[in-house]
Amino acid sequence: MRVLVAEDEQVLADLVAEGLRRYAMAVDVVYDGEAASERLAVNDYDVLVLDRDLPGLHGDDLCRELAGSGARTRILMLTAAASVPERVAGLGLGADDYLPKPFAYEELVARVLALGRRSQAPLPPVLERNGITLDAPRKQAFRDGRYLPLSRKEYAVLEVLMRARGAVVSSEQLLEQAWDENADPFTTAVRVTVSKLRAKLGEPSLIETVPGTGYRL
Repeated sequence: MRVLVAEDEQVLADLVAEGLRRYAMAVDVVYDGEAASERLAVNDYDVLVLDRDLPGLHGDDLCRELAGSGARTRILMLTAAASVPERVAGLGLGADDYLPKPFAYEELVARVLALGRRSQAPLPPVLERNGITLDAPRKQAFRDGRYLPLSRKEYAVLEVLMRARGAVVSSEQLLEQAWDENADPFTTAVRVTVSKLRAKLGEPSLIETVPGTGYRL
């Protein structure tokens, strides 16, 4: 899942992003409305965590702009304004969900996960392929019943490959879906992560390298 956090309180924004990354999400962070609009124009996000009172391009205008574009990105609006009329107004702008500040972090994570599921093609909570079982709600993976102690990035790469249902996934696609925008496009991170994932999956090897194209499970 790829998430954009748009929040002008930098400490809060960074804490939210770091916490979401613990759930194997790729998270980008911006601190004003213009930067958020630019990221949304070039990246395909599953969820936008949007502070309603952003400087520059106001959160209301950004929400209205994104909702009107037909993008699949789901919007979770954050605001200190918690009255019922204000919540109704926020939802009326096109937000999919609304969370007043201060909020319980566990609730924020649960809402982002729920919105992410709505933005993607529906898939069963447990994915199975070639003896691999992926328990998406618990972020756990097994091979033939054996628990796989995967890192967050290894789990994210495995999930992308599982969701591809046997199709080839390029290194660029893995970078886009499992890393945030700060990832160097020339990095060896994908190759190294796939290598570590192969070792943890064990024999016989399940991840095929397709020369010049990418990887396939």
